[in-house]
Amino acid sequence: MSAGEVKVVVTGLGVTTPVGGDVPSTWEAILAGRSGIRTIDEDWVTKFELPVTFGGRLHTPADEVLTRVEIRRLDPNAQYALIASREAWQDAGAPEIDPVRLGVVIGTGIGGVWTLLDQWDNLREKGPRRVFPLSVPMLMPNSASGNVSLDLGARAGAHTAVSACASGAESMGLAAEMIRAGRADMVVAGGTEGAMHPLCFAGFAAMQALSKRNDDPAHASRPYDVDRDGFVMGEGAAVMVLESEEHAKARGARIYAEFASVGMSADAHHIAAPEPEGAGASRAMAEAVQRAGVSLSDIIHINAHATSTPVGDIAEANAIRRAFGSATDGIAISATKSMTGHLLGAAGALEGVLTVLAVHNRLAPPTINVENLDPEVDLDVVRDTPRELPAGDIVAVNNSFGFGGHNVALAIKSV
Repeated sequence: MSAGEVKVVVTGLGVTTPVGGDVPSTWEAILAGRSGIRTIDEDWVTKFELPVTFGGRLHTPADEVLTRVEIRRLDPNAQYALIASREAWQDAGAPEIDPVRLGVVIGTGIGGVWTLLDQWDNLREKGPRRVFPLSVPMLMPNSASGNVSLDLGARAGAHTAVSACASGAESMGLAAEMIRAGRADMVVAGGTEGAMHPLCFAGFAAMQALSKRNDDPAHASRPYDVDRDGFVMGEGAAVMVLESEEHAKARGARIYAEFASVGMSADAHHIAAPEPEGAGASRAMAEAVQRAGVSLSDIIHINAHATSTPVGDIAEANAIRRAFGSATDGIAISATKSMTGHLLGAAGALEGVLTVLAVHNRLAPPTINVENLDPEVDLDVVRDTPRELPAGDIVAVNNSFGFGGHNVALAIKSV
C-alpha cells in the first residue's frame, strides 16, 4: 500500500455455509475439522440418475431464517446473500450511515439457476401465463447485490462480479478499491451461490470434475491427498463489511483485521483447466503481497483454493512455490474446502472470511481427509487440527481461482 493510500479494515462478518448457519457456528465447525458434506435426499437425484449423489447443502435452511415472502420472491442465490449480509451488518454494529456512502458488491459464479430452469419448465409445460412475474429479477446474476442494496438502503453503488469461483474474492477486492477511490465509506462485500441443481451436477460430472465417492461423502473432499478424485459441490454465502480505517475508528467500531490488498491476473490458457505451472496465479499472489507493502517472508498463512481436483491442486502448489520461493517453507497452508466443499462463486468470499478469522484469532484452520499427502504438493499443509500462528504482526493470503482463468489473491493483515 503506497503512502497516503486509504487503509481498509474489516468490521463485520456474516456467513451461511454447509457447516454452520452463522459465523460462530461455522468457525467452531472449521476448527473442529467437521465435514458438512452429506448425501442429498432430494428426489431429483434419483429422478435424473445423477452419477454424484452428495454435496455441501446449507447447514441451516434459508426458510428457517427468512420470511415466506422473501423465500417466494428470491432465488436461493439471493436468499443466501441476504442472510449473510444481515449477519455481517449486525456484527458491524448496524451503524447509521449516509446511504450514499454505503455500497454493496456481491459476486456469484452462476446466479439464479433454480429460477431460470424452474420457470422454463413452467413455460414449456403450462404456458406463458404461469411464468412467475418476478422471474427475470430473480434469475439475473445481480439479484443478490440488488436485494442486499435494497435491504440496507445502500446507494453508493451495487455491483456484481461474475468470475466463476473467483467471484466472491474479487468482489471483496473491488469493494476495497471502491473505498480507496472515495466512492464509499463502507461496503458490504462477498459472494453467494445457490446452484445445487441437477443440471450443475450433471454438467460438472460430465467434465469428470466431481468426486464420485457416493459411499463416503464426508471424506470425498480431500485436497492434496494422493487419492483425491474431484471437488465436492457446496452452497452458501459469505460477506464482510469493509470500511476505511478512519471511518471505523471515528464510530468506535471493532476491527477484525486490515484488508491490505488484492492481486488479480488471468491465465489466458484454457476455459476450465488451470495453467499447470501456476504462472498467472503466482502473479496474483505476488501482486497482493507487493501492494500490501510487505515482503514474501512476511506471509505466514495461506487459505488455499485447493478444490481437491487432481490437476488443480498441483497447479496451485506450483504457483505458491513460484510466488514465494524459499519463503514457502514458512507458510502454513489450509484447505478448508475439505470441510465445506466448493461453494463456487461464494468460495473465495467464505475463505476470505476464514482468513480474517485466522488472522484475528491467530489460528490456521485444519485440512481434513489428507491421509497420504501427494509428494508433488510439497507444502506445509495444516492437517487435522488447527495451528497457532505467531504473535506480533502477521499477514495471510487467500487464493481464489475460477474457470476462465480468473486469479485473485487477497492479503489480510493483523491489527
